[in-house]
Parts: sequence; structure tokens; C-alpha cells
Amino acid sequence: MIISVFLNLILIFVSSVFSFNQVVLYSGDIYHFQPEVVSEKITAQKAAVLSEDGRYLLFSKDSEDVQPIASITKLMTALVFLETNPDFTDTYKMTPDDYVLGGRLHLFTGDIVNLHDLFLTSLVASDNGATIALVHASGLSEKEFVARMNEKAKELRLEHTSFVDPVGLSQYNVSTAKETAILALRAFNEEEIRKAMSLKEYSFQTRQGRDKYVESTDYLLFDDEENSFVSLGGKTGYTDKAGYCFVGIFAGPNGEILAASVLNSDDKNGRFKESKEIIRWTLENYFLGN
Repeated sequence: MIISVFLNLILIFVSSVFSFNQVVLYSGDIYHFQPEVVSEKITAQKAAVLSEDGRYLLFSKDSEDVQPIASITKLMTALVFLETNPDFTDTYKMTPDDYVLGGRLHLFTGDIVNLHDLFLTSLVASDNGATIALVHASGLSEKEFVARMNEKAKELRLEHTSFVDPVGLSQYNVSTAKETAILALRAFNEEEIRKAMSLKEYSFQTRQGRDKYVESTDYLLFDDEENSFVSLGGKTGYTDKAGYCFVGIFAGPNGEILAASVLNSDDKNGRFKESKEIIRWTLENYFLGN
């Protein structure tokens, strides 16, 4: 199966380069290459679907156009934080410097939490305060931490991705649909991030005994619609400049792993519907046949 899928991808790539409307696949089936049909259905200004290894761009709608990415930034923040080899049993006391405007805050000045709970609150709930607290707990200054984020982007060959803050509030935290999908694939390779991205909800207690409950901002984890694929987790983002954004990892019925990114969608729920739409189209046209 792997060989046939690989050959199909090559044939489809060649057909797209030379603007063929159809191509005969390795299996003998006729493939109709019409991504513009689904592109017209989605409101997101940019979108991309990538293969598991990140080498094949299977769907594209202005996927290399640069724009703000809001809280998708937190995937890079998590990667850099893990590079510091944190002891997740260590504790951190929230300070006034951890207060950040924007979004719902779950932790407050004086709360003492272990680093594992802080990490999950950052990624599961997309909590801005928890995210900046991770940076403060890392042993790096904010300037050093952001510099390492940009170095990491270069290492991952994300040529159009750059950061000025570790949270995602700045309009100058930018990337593309294609590169955010690459970032999500790389982040998903890390067990701690993969676990966090897959959690619907999470409960814990501060060291003072205060109960905390966080719920994922990734509504696809709660989706009860029958699909030919499964959402394994993702990261949301929103600012006025970025619009509604989402990048997620999906598993197809035969073990296919795909990354989908939609940037600047019209509304909060649209980004999830449109992610499903482009994943469904990709599976039907590349893997499941017409």
C-alpha cells in the first residue's frame, strides 16, 4: 500500500505541475485534480494539508502567504520549553509578571502549581498567563526565549516563520499555512505535546488545594459527527489580525497521518468545519479513490 500511495502522490504532483485535469493512478483509477472546487467552499484565506513527513503539500489555498498566527505560537513555545529539560514535578509560583491580557485565565498571582500542570494549562486551554509563566520558569529571559524560538524555526526550515513574543498576541508573530502544518507535525512528535493536544479537559489542584479545571479550545476533540478520519488534536489561535486559526493532526482510516492548517477563517466554528473539509477532500482524492 505504501508503494502505491507514494506512486500516486508522484503522479498527482506531476499532473498538478503540468495543469492536467486528470491522471491515471498506479491502481488504474482516474484521478480528477480539482482542489479549486473545495477552495471555493472554505472562507479561510489560507489553508494547507501536508503528508506525515511534511514533504507533500496535498492541498493548498494561498498556503505560502504570510500572516499572524496568534496562539498557534504556543506550539513553538512548548517545543523550546521542552528543550530546557524541565522537571515536571518542580513547582512554580505565579507572580504579577505572569498576568497577560487576552483570553481566559485559570491561574492567578500566588497560585503554586507544578510545571506539568502549567504546561497543560498553556496548551489545552491556550492560557496566556500559563504560557508566559512557562517562559519565566524556563530559566531564560523572555528575550532569550524568543530568540531560541526563532532559531528553532530556522532549524525546522520555516523560512517565513518568526516570533516577537512567546504567547501569540503580537501581529508580528507570523507564519504560513504550510509552515504551521510543519510546526504542528514536529510538535506532535513530542510525547508531552502530543498528550496535551489530545486532551479534551484536565483537572488539577494548586499546592494550596484550589481546584482548577481547563477545557480544550479544540472543538474537534468533542466532535460527534461520523467521519472517515479521526482528529488527534490541534492548536487554535485568534486575534483581530490573525482571524480564526487552527492547525491539527488527523488520522485516516488506513493509518494515514495528515496535518491541516486553516488561517484567517470567518468564524470560530468555521475553522474546524473547514479543517474537516480539506482533510476529507485530501483523503478521498489521494488515498481512498473517487
